[in-house]
Amino acid sequence: MCTVCGCGSGETRIGTLGGGRPAGGARPRPGATLSWRPLGESPAAHSSQPASPPPAPDTAPGHHHLDFGAGPAHAHAPGLSQAQMVKIERDILGKNDARAAENRAWLAARGIFALNLVSSPGSGKTSLLVRTLQLLGGRVPAAVIEGDQQTEFDAERIRATGVPALQINTGKGCHLDADMVARALPRMKLAEDSLLLIENVGNLVCPAAFDLGEAHKVAILSVTEGEDKPLKYPDMFAAADLMLLNKVDLLPYVSFDTRRAIDFALRVNPRLRVLRTSATTGEGLDEWIAWIEDGLATARAGHAAGMHA
Repeated sequence: MCTVCGCGSGETRIGTLGGGRPAGGARPRPGATLSWRPLGESPAAHSSQPASPPPAPDTAPGHHHLDFGAGPAHAHAPGLSQAQMVKIERDILGKNDARAAENRAWLAARGIFALNLVSSPGSGKTSLLVRTLQLLGGRVPAAVIEGDQQTEFDAERIRATGVPALQINTGKGCHLDADMVARALPRMKLAEDSLLLIENVGNLVCPAAFDLGEAHKVAILSVTEGEDKPLKYPDMFAAADLMLLNKVDLLPYVSFDTRRAIDFALRVNPRLRVLRTSATTGEGLDEWIAWIEDGLATARAGHAAGMHA
């Protein structure tokens, strides 16, 4: 669990902004760092009181299930008690949330609509971003932050559209955090009333816990991954406001039950909106663009109101 082990500490590299045109609110949301509690679990598991160690996993004959996420910390680390892990996680996420709140205020003051795109590797995030920017066609000032452990491959694909992209390499780190984004923002010369798209590191676990200061997390689930992902990785879908069911052009060639996948996602997060998309055929992209434009209008209205307050 990265909030305990501190993955990638000291290894982050933030590149220079490359390519594209010159680039030039986020809505405040209480409790920015979201956690998902399985149905039927006692709220006491999330109490601020020191946590006691969970019982040892049952290893009796006939039992074939070891659940190391059953304790109050929902994780296991050798040498650390559940109480220690809960304290460490609260410290890390508390600092992250404070930084995210600063990012959110900075973006809102400029009318910038920021989205945090999260998914597993290979879901089609970058292809979808490229197609999105092409469809926007320069009508909206836009910029992209690309998060990957290594390389600038995806940033280069974005820059080829004419949109500036800044690469963040996380080294051993498995997610972006609010401080990385805070350090990137001043380098980007973002236009007021613009769109900022943040492509997080491909990972269905850790990015769910870290608020970056975005207006929304957008979870991308491709039909090549399996419809059970929302239940297997619930925190990600609980933290998202929108799910893009992507690569639907491949449905004739894969075994994937769309109704089941959407049902699983809504069990985790009943308020989740779902769009079916394909960067290849363009299916659903009009709805996706309309959703972005609605968010931009809201951010710009908040910016205008702030200027006249």
